[in-house]
Amino acid sequence: MTPTPDDPTTVLPGLPPVVGLATWRSARDELLVREKAHTREGDAIAAARRRLPMVEVDGTVEVVGPDGPVPFLDLFEGRGELVVYQHMWYDGAPHQGQCEGCTTTAWHLKDAVYLNARGVSFAILTTGPWDEVASYVAFMGYTQPWYSVRGVPAPIGGEMGYLTCFLRDGDRVFLTYSTTGRGNERVNGSLGLLDLTPHGRAEAWEDHPEGRPEGREACWSWRSDADGNATWGPTSRPVPQWTRPGATPVETSGRHGHCH
Repeated sequence: MTPTPDDPTTVLPGLPPVVGLATWRSARDELLVREKAHTREGDAIAAARRRLPMVEVDGTVEVVGPDGPVPFLDLFEGRGELVVYQHMWYDGAPHQGQCEGCTTTAWHLKDAVYLNARGVSFAILTTGPWDEVASYVAFMGYTQPWYSVRGVPAPIGGEMGYLTCFLRDGDRVFLTYSTTGRGNERVNGSLGLLDLTPHGRAEAWEDHPEGRPEGREACWSWRSDADGNATWGPTSRPVPQWTRPGATPVETSGRHGHCH
């Protein structure tokens, strides 16, 4: 069947209706009103976030990096603000057994040059022992600063899986903000781009038009086998690991948690 340009009822199975450019522009402009309102509300929330109170923390507490123990204050690298991602860790697990959700977050911010230009430093903290962490960082090819916070209390150490912000005033350090769960998505540009596509993230929780491909469990594609098939099975790895040297098929995925 030849689509009729201005007939919005023209449907290809499992796809959006086919219309002419003028009809598409009208529908797009209607959605744009809602998108702009969403942006303005996000700006208002960000303004409220900037007005949150803060908590002083001990900037002299030591974390362990490639040069050994250093005071947490050093992670600011002389800048006034610091954002950290607190990466979950499974002691003794092989590289493919580390948290796939945390891998997703860490992989999407491998260069903080634009943060640095605004006076903000970035680092990844994890509770793993430094020798294991160093091996993992080398395997993944990460270029961000990584530090072990094993034994360090919250909010610098403690529970992982958070994006956390700190402010420095001279030698004094303050906790200003922290988020987890879907709050971590702001780092993941891939999810933002997927949200622009007709099939979205292809996850079951999404509201999909009838007839579109059935969604799967959240973060179903964070692990795959060597052929790129999404799987949580014994041959799976966090997706970006297949781009690293030495990432061969494995017999066990090791210990890991699902969909943090």
